[in-house]
Amino acid sequence: MDAAATAGPEGTVPEPGDPEVIGVRHGMFGVRGTGDTSGYGGLVRPVSLPGGTQPPYGGWFDGAIATLRAALGPVALEQALEKVIVFRGELTLHVHRAHLPLVARALRDDEGLRFELCLGVNGVHYPDDAGRELHAVYQLSSITHGYRLRVEVAAPDADPHIPSLFEIYPTTDWHERETYDFFGIVFDGHPSLTRITMPDDWRGHPQRKDYPLGGIPVEYKGARIPPPDQRRAYS
Repeated sequence: MDAAATAGPEGTVPEPGDPEVIGVRHGMFGVRGTGDTSGYGGLVRPVSLPGGTQPPYGGWFDGAIATLRAALGPVALEQALEKVIVFRGELTLHVHRAHLPLVARALRDDEGLRFELCLGVNGVHYPDDAGRELHAVYQLSSITHGYRLRVEVAAPDADPHIPSLFEIYPTTDWHERETYDFFGIVFDGHPSLTRITMPDDWRGHPQRKDYPLGGIPVEYKGARIPPPDQRRAYS
């Protein structure tokens, strides 16, 4: 959707609020010391997330939020939604994890919304986002109305549980398994939450940012990739 389609009543594109800074990144790829051969060792930049957007959101976004409010009730919607973000012409609903099935069912079943298809779920790991280090991001598509939106849910690393959407969107079956495999998010209620890519006895979750880069034995070859701080430096 282009900018004109999401423009507000005055023709301006709504912008999210002040970015939420959750940390500072030093260097790149997590490498420290002499193992850094990338040339980015001195890079310093903040890690930030878009802030919430205030209404009016523009385009069909306002109608979708109003319809969702009517479907759930104003109190339920306020309890369910953490924030709404309109960023680069896309709508994202940040939902508290306990209310995820309720919101997803309303988005699917309400005649004014009809987001019938879930295109999958992706995991994200923010180690510095204290209390909500793990995020699950669902992409929903309305075949009826031709719209798309994103639903994002967060969980703490110490309690990585999020309700499964398998009963509402069966297409999330393998996607939730993959997200569990690579990020360690536990989708409560999934009928068969097992690893889908890594061996069943694999330790850890490889796409988390605290997962070691190297130092893991390579099966069948007898070789070993040293961790970054033990590799040969060229500078």
